[in-house]
Amino acid sequence: MTNTLNIALAQLNFTVGDLSGNYKKINAAHQQANSHRADLVIFSELAITGYPPEDLVLRPDFQNKTMEMIRKLAPLTQNGTAILVGSPWREGEKLYNASILLDGGEIKHISCKSDLPNYGVFDEKRVFSTAPMPETMNFRGIKLGVMICEEMWNNKAAQNLKKQGAEILISINASPFEIDKHKARLKAARDNLAETALPLIYLNQVGGQDELVFDGNSFILASNGDFTRTFSRFDEEISLTKWQKSGKYWVCADGDITVTHEKYESIYSALKLGLRDYVTKNGFPGVVLGMSGGIDSALSAAIAVDCLGTERVRLVMMPSKYTSTESLDDAKSCAKMLGASIETISIEKIVDSFAKTLKTTFKGKKSDTTEENLQSRVRGNILMAISNKFGNMVLTTGNKSEMAVGYATLYGDMCGGFNVLKDIYKTDVFALCKWRNLQNVVIPERIITKAPTAELKPNQTDQDTLPPYEMLDKILHRLIELRQSAEEIAQSGFELEIVTKVARMVKLAEYKRRQAAPGVKISQLAFGRDRRYPITNQFKF
Repeated sequence: MTNTLNIALAQLNFTVGDLSGNYKKINAAHQQANSHRADLVIFSELAITGYPPEDLVLRPDFQNKTMEMIRKLAPLTQNGTAILVGSPWREGEKLYNASILLDGGEIKHISCKSDLPNYGVFDEKRVFSTAPMPETMNFRGIKLGVMICEEMWNNKAAQNLKKQGAEILISINASPFEIDKHKARLKAARDNLAETALPLIYLNQVGGQDELVFDGNSFILASNGDFTRTFSRFDEEISLTKWQKSGKYWVCADGDITVTHEKYESIYSALKLGLRDYVTKNGFPGVVLGMSGGIDSALSAAIAVDCLGTERVRLVMMPSKYTSTESLDDAKSCAKMLGASIETISIEKIVDSFAKTLKTTFKGKKSDTTEENLQSRVRGNILMAISNKFGNMVLTTGNKSEMAVGYATLYGDMCGGFNVLKDIYKTDVFALCKWRNLQNVVIPERIITKAPTAELKPNQTDQDTLPPYEMLDKILHRLIELRQSAEEIAQSGFELEIVTKVARMVKLAEYKRRQAAPGVKISQLAFGRDRRYPITNQFKF
């Protein structure tokens, strides 16, 4: 039995459904690991399919092709580096989320997930069968205790593997990014170590998939819970780790350790990765977005330029008669700072044409938000026309505060294929702009300091309709993430009348949100798959 072990960790960005592409990525990583004389290379949960594959895995043809890819990988291990990879696996009529050990040219061990998450964005019980507790994998005389994601979040699997003689714990994951999620992962990992006193390898995938972003951030903990190695955040990395058996225990040699997690740097990185992968993996040549001279479009443009480059970002200013010279100047100034070109298309004549067309129909009715929204919908039509003609995806720019209370126009400023700010409260929009400008100034100071406005009527500001954002966001956080009632929130020092008004706006806007573009999830409870409220709903929050 050997006393040394070289284990390569492949923290990679896989694409859901791209079986051949994912196979090539695994093959290339295996070749790299093999060239460094690794004994084993480890890949993340469901690496062969990408995560989450959702209902794709219910297709028999998809299952067959997935299993063919695993069988195709096995011969690569004939005389060298073994592979531990996550993949769906079918046994009879049951489909499992499995970790598969390939060695010596064959499938040596299949361990299936015993703890299927069924909360938040996860609904694995819908597509996978629950397996018994995992057993140790015998790898060249060494007993590996392999867990799949959720199995690490309680101590039962680790305890069971310890009883079977596991020597090293390995957790393969597809764990999405959330603010402070890394702290929760570390606590779960260390809880396992407190029960087993075994070293633990935590391997996570990286990349964007629809609304989810996977941050990588893999790590290795010694049996006492201390870091021996940390891996890249939001980037791919393939790295070799060296292990030595000391007495009864395996010890990983110390490597690079970086554990700082600055809040806004993490959020900004997640937004960049989520947008880049959504655009690139779906084959769009770039994005087009409307620049209003306001803070939301400025931040959206900055993120787009940072992750796609100026050549893939098209900025359009669409002034109406209510657009101030200040807004025009700010939009142009922001574009210049970003190094991006901007074009101007006036909507004034188009809006006047709509008004004339509807004059007879609206006869006897006072002008109201209907006319305001016409401006927004004209802008949406222009952006969609550019998108249709040139192929660039429309990037919509509404933030979480606006989406929560419905301060957005259906088929207007909500028009678009993706919303990078969908899960970002307005107060965090300001904070992210300030953080981004600390790197180098790309957003004019006046955009950050002036009062937010939709500029759909004279002298309009957001606070004409909404409470101050500092107050609104605190109320919304309690309503949405904490699921508190209006009465509970009022007891925390807010006026019940204001809280009740906000809660009513959140409820009434559900039908709008159901039609909203997807966007990057960064909180514990994002609109969409995370928070599913009925549109027809008479319950008062």
